[in-house]
Amino acid sequence: METRVLGKTGLKVSVLSFGCGAVGGLMVKGAAADQERAVARAMELGINYFDTAPMYGNGESERNLGRVLKALQRPEVYVGTKVWLERTGDIGKFIADSMEASLRCLGQDSVDLFQLHNPISDAKRDGSISPKTVREQVLPAFARLREQGKARFIGFTALGDTPAIQSVLDLFDTAQVSYNLLNPSAGMKLPASYPAQDYGNLIARAHASGVGAIGIRVLAGGALSGVETRHPLGMQSVDPIGSASTYAGDVARAIRFGELVKRGFAQSLVEASLRYVISNPNLTTTLVGLATLEQLEHAGLSAQKGPLPADALRLIATTQQGFVGETR
Repeated sequence: METRVLGKTGLKVSVLSFGCGAVGGLMVKGAAADQERAVARAMELGINYFDTAPMYGNGESERNLGRVLKALQRPEVYVGTKVWLERTGDIGKFIADSMEASLRCLGQDSVDLFQLHNPISDAKRDGSISPKTVREQVLPAFARLREQGKARFIGFTALGDTPAIQSVLDLFDTAQVSYNLLNPSAGMKLPASYPAQDYGNLIARAHASGVGAIGIRVLAGGALSGVETRHPLGMQSVDPIGSASTYAGDVARAIRFGELVKRGFAQSLVEASLRYVISNPNLTTTLVGLATLEQLEHAGLSAQKGPLPADALRLIATTQQGFVGETR
């Protein structure tokens, strides 16, 4: 599998990474044996970055990943986790305590990447953190963790309000960026009437600043499978991020990319979705959430096929243009 350099970190990361979140659910609610098989198989496929967070199953994801890596004798992979600030007060202490809890769950002395999980916004809503708080309180706390050797690099989840996100982008080593077939605005300029949040070509901005871009929501929470039914291990209700107003709306739009499969550019919508984001050379890697070993196999083999051909990208652009003017 192709590897790319994760911005200023210098880490060579596989273009597909293993998301240990609750949307897929395997590393939260899956059987222990299935989790171990999946992580081992991911490494065989060339995947070398594993991303988790305390919020995923109230620590279950971190604990399960830590157990599996220990069983596999801590292979040479990169591990990232996050902190979600749930209260005001002594933010520095909260971050330090969260890191200690994560390290205990993971059974490690340090992580390769420690990330702010909250969305970035000046509006006080949905657990968002203001750029001012990021600069004055979050970054000093992150710097202390680096000095202590507990985090090699720092990043953030680039969700929230686009101007706020862009204002703190170059303060971090990495950014997790929402980017998919339904909302490609993090990777290109879109018309103002496109029915999705405009992330303002964030991936190119990150690349220019040496910030490693990590793709998230590559399958729009599962909608880009083209079906509304969800695996029992996965999160049963998914709120769209930056795309349609409902999950069903995302699925309906996803189906319109079916021509890619009909013309033989990909064997499935999932394959097309993964290879589409990989086609952006400035995106270092993309996380994929999983429920089963079969899903991992399909995702890994899809990624190994590499970027889509130019004709497929032109067809995608035509389909996306058809969304212009529609309501979210």
